[in-house]
Amino acid sequence: MRILTKYVVGELLKLFVLTLSVMTLMMFIGLLGKQAVEQGLGLGALLRLMPYVLPEALQFTLPGALLLAVSGVYGRVASSNELVAVKSMGISPMVMVWPTLILSVLVSFTAVWLNDIAVSWGRRGQERVILESLEAIAYSQLTNKGMFEYRSLKVYVKDVQGRTLVRPQIVIKEKGQEQADILEARSAQFAADIDSGQLILKMEDVDATGEFDFIQPGVAEQELPLDDLLGSREKSRSPSNYALAEIGPGKQQERETIDKARQDMSTEAAFAMLTGDFNELGESNWKNQERTIRNAENRLNRFYTEPYRRWSNGFSCLAFACVGIPVAVMLRKGEMLASFFACFLPILIVYYPMFMGTMVAAKKGNLPPQSVWLGNIVLIIVGLYLMRREVRH
Repeated sequence: MRILTKYVVGELLKLFVLTLSVMTLMMFIGLLGKQAVEQGLGLGALLRLMPYVLPEALQFTLPGALLLAVSGVYGRVASSNELVAVKSMGISPMVMVWPTLILSVLVSFTAVWLNDIAVSWGRRGQERVILESLEAIAYSQLTNKGMFEYRSLKVYVKDVQGRTLVRPQIVIKEKGQEQADILEARSAQFAADIDSGQLILKMEDVDATGEFDFIQPGVAEQELPLDDLLGSREKSRSPSNYALAEIGPGKQQERETIDKARQDMSTEAAFAMLTGDFNELGESNWKNQERTIRNAENRLNRFYTEPYRRWSNGFSCLAFACVGIPVAVMLRKGEMLASFFACFLPILIVYYPMFMGTMVAAKKGNLPPQSVWLGNIVLIIVGLYLMRREVRH
């Protein structure tokens, strides 16, 4: 029995490592190319970006690589009648299944960990590299061309002396903004604030026109958040970008926001009734607070859903293996790709629509957050039923 276990684990690991390497390399190149095109990063920045992109690539390729390995190994074992030979010796075929299920559980825990690393260490590392690159690119273009343009930001200078911009003109026009904000200064410097994810422009003697017109002698700072520079729609950090350890404090912060908004509404209502100013009790005066509460409740629902989504994503590896083993045995296809696509088709038809539907509903608060596990549970139950049927027959 140990020989059978070693044989199955050895074959599975060889194919799993090979397919994972190939699929990760392809995904890795695609993600790096996407960053290079969208952010205009050079070779040096891409090299520094590589370790931070790797966890993101692996979180996409682990489930697929495991399914490909499982379907390939068990399809070949079934087509060569090795399972029949094992049964004829009076040994349960489950001896060749349990090692794969145990390996799938270990891979699932690894996938959960990689998901957490990708959105915390990986995402922040990518932002740091992009910020540092933006600062370097800005100084290079301003020195050579006297102008730097990036998404919503345009900077023109008369001269560059070291890190000091001489007589800069900064034009900021965000999407949907009718009139651009124009800042002129005697001198300025760029500085990347890695911790807050901002590019800070330190200016001296500012003359501003646009939405607000003002003159400010002395030193002033203009914060340029990375999300604004990249044209991101999210003005605040998405719950999906929080590490698992940060989700608890994030939920508490949203609860406090909701409580504060409701207290403010109660205070304003009591004051209006006390002073007899009943116009203040009109619906139009509560729109800001209601919007704040609604946004906080939406984020709170997403915070509650996120841990379950992340664990469900990770344990899709186990669910895929549970379905892949019996389907590959039933089809008895020796060709790896044919066996893989035959196993992947029911996953594509059943699992992904179910997972996406429950996830969207849970984020809106229409379903409990635990519902995102429904797709995994269905695959595991169906897979175990098919395994039992194959073992008996």
